[in-house]
Amino acid sequence: MQVNRLKSKKSGIEKMERNWGIILALPAMLGFLIFTLGPMIASLGFSLTDWNIGGKFSFIGIENYKTMFTEDKLFSKSLFVTVYYTFCSVPLVMCGAFLVAMLLNQKVKGLSIFRTIFYLPVLVPSVANTMLWLWMFNPDFGLLNSILGSFGVSGQQWIYHEQTSIPSLVLMSTWGLGNAAVIFLAGLQGVPTHLYEAVEMDGGGALSKLRHVTIPMMTPTIFFNLVMALINTFQIFNEAYIMTEGGPNNSTLFYVYYLYRTAFTDTKMGYASALAWVLFIVILFITSILFLTSKRWVYYEGGK
Repeated sequence: MQVNRLKSKKSGIEKMERNWGIILALPAMLGFLIFTLGPMIASLGFSLTDWNIGGKFSFIGIENYKTMFTEDKLFSKSLFVTVYYTFCSVPLVMCGAFLVAMLLNQKVKGLSIFRTIFYLPVLVPSVANTMLWLWMFNPDFGLLNSILGSFGVSGQQWIYHEQTSIPSLVLMSTWGLGNAAVIFLAGLQGVPTHLYEAVEMDGGGALSKLRHVTIPMMTPTIFFNLVMALINTFQIFNEAYIMTEGGPNNSTLFYVYYLYRTAFTDTKMGYASALAWVLFIVILFITSILFLTSKRWVYYEGGK
């Protein structure tokens, strides 16, 4: 009888805990359904219509997608510009962040100060960062041209010339490498020291430690930063919206900026919804490839 009472009491506590868990999770679940999943389903429906803001709409099937791939030159231009920026920015930021993390992982005086300095740009609001770099890129009185002028180099147009606009924004992207550097630093501090000692016993130096210990043990962290960096660069927006407005000659017409302009300037909400879903599919495709190929190069301790 006492055993049955204990079981009944235990099941009552478990039921209460389960109910409270559902209640506490309900706001997050409702928020996801109302503000994420709901709008996604609605945008999928809108992408199959010719809806313009303020007007009536009718179902047109996949005509928006046909137009996108056969007639819309700005779609292909914006996709190319975004891919070009991504494949230039991501390797530079990843390598820079890894190098900074390696330096910050050394035992030197004032290390906490250096860590703070490298991370501070991440805390500055994105719009403020953009305005700062807009001044630095100014061809007449900008900081970068002032520095280069002291070395006899002058006349750089930076974001104001079609050929240098994307490289300039790639340079700007290194300003925010502190976030990835902190994650790399956390990964470096988790590498077992006995592995480095084993390399030393075998006569290996710094390069051997980097090649055979640091990089293999850091591959999960590299994988995480790589996925996040790719997703973030495909969604770049502020730089085009505030600094260049897609110019010069659409050389910085990033995909999300083109999507925004289509929706809220041209008021073509149906077509913009189709653009949004293509971006979702592109990002999903790239991240899926990364996850599928990660088994070949990402090492997890324990072999999983």
